[in-house]
Amino acid sequence: MLADWRGRLGLDSREKRAWALYDWANSAFVCTIVTAVFPIYFQEVLAAGLPAAVATWRYAAATALALGVVAVAGPVLGAWADARGARKRLLAAAVGVGCAATLGLSWAGPGEWREGLVLFVVANAAWAASLVFYDALLPHVAAVGPEADRVSSAGYATGYLGGGLLLVIQLAWILRPATFGLADAAAASRLAFASVVVWWLAFSIPLWLRVREPPATGGRASSAAVRGPFARLAQTLGALRGHRQAFLLLLAVLIYNDGISTVYRMAVFYGREVGLPRAALIGAVVLVQFLGVPCAFLFGHLAGRIGARPAIFLGLAIYAGATLYATFLDSVADFFVLAVLIALVQGGTQALSRSLFARLVPRPRSAEFFGFYALAERAAGILGPAVFAAVVAATGQTRLAVLAVLGFFVAGAAVLARVDVDAGERAARAAETGAPFAGAGPPLAGRA
Repeated sequence: MLADWRGRLGLDSREKRAWALYDWANSAFVCTIVTAVFPIYFQEVLAAGLPAAVATWRYAAATALALGVVAVAGPVLGAWADARGARKRLLAAAVGVGCAATLGLSWAGPGEWREGLVLFVVANAAWAASLVFYDALLPHVAAVGPEADRVSSAGYATGYLGGGLLLVIQLAWILRPATFGLADAAAASRLAFASVVVWWLAFSIPLWLRVREPPATGGRASSAAVRGPFARLAQTLGALRGHRQAFLLLLAVLIYNDGISTVYRMAVFYGREVGLPRAALIGAVVLVQFLGVPCAFLFGHLAGRIGARPAIFLGLAIYAGATLYATFLDSVADFFVLAVLIALVQGGTQALSRSLFARLVPRPRSAEFFGFYALAERAAGILGPAVFAAVVAATGQTRLAVLAVLGFFVAGAAVLARVDVDAGERAARAAETGAPFAGAGPPLAGRA
């Protein structure tokens, strides 16, 4: 019975389960540091005394800086990892740096917003870098196509569950600190940051033990890495442009992930500005985590029925509706409705984007191409919060900033409509065998 369920969920081997468990591990960082606890701690403790709009602007700017570092470095790191067969080693290094910086956050106290933001930038950059190498292992763990869709969705679902479980524990600490021998909610928050480190490290171990390191590509990639990262970056970009459908998908991901990234990074800030209590905000994040588990699996199965691209379109439509709803938000009940809408689509949309891209790139160069995928995802994390911060600075209206996010979903869907998945897959498989294929031609109509 257990084996049957594992098969249905796409986790029918120890290697796939170990790979998916890294989503469980790193989602603790996303839930606690990016989404729920640290934004409130920054606003109420580290940036105490600063106007709310100023704190929001500085937090958004730090987020943009952190993701910008990885956006630039990701393709170079990916190419180097492919050439040297170092995906797992570089993943381990990124986890180590991220955990050290996260532990540092537990020592940042009242008024130390500068120190806190420096550590936040380092931790965010390391977390984002780890995903370059983690995502690059997907096409080596699962066969491209429906199997990769299921495994990628299972990874996101696992991440929702893991991050949510730890967040429930942290919520208990924060709401009732005296029960656990803690001085106050601030001390409980610092303990929460330390717990992320333990969680992230401990649940990364199965990937390092059970997932095989794909072979090094060596050759031209290795010598280019010695000549200089920027030369390799230009070569990788040229190769990506030769895979037209993958390039178009990256452009779509860059645009609509601007919206997704802004929603989950700025939602708590928005909720605090409209006067919602801390407990309700963190509770809504917990709801997203647990409701996101079945919804992520559901999207994986939905993709098997209607195709990955149509399922992503559905997710973007719901995101657009949720953004419109958020502009009228003024109560705890409204925030929970918004949380339900986001939970329905967040994991599934991102999981299918990842697995769809894996279908459109040659597997021997997966880390190299996923470096550019990371660039698209992280660049999205730059522009979205930057636009949000700019609108707040210009108008003083957070609701208008939320409305501005809607354009990212509409424009991203328009670019996604041009992606011909069948042609992209043929080009990727031809590149693996060395067979000629006119993959750079104009996109054709087709279904994912």
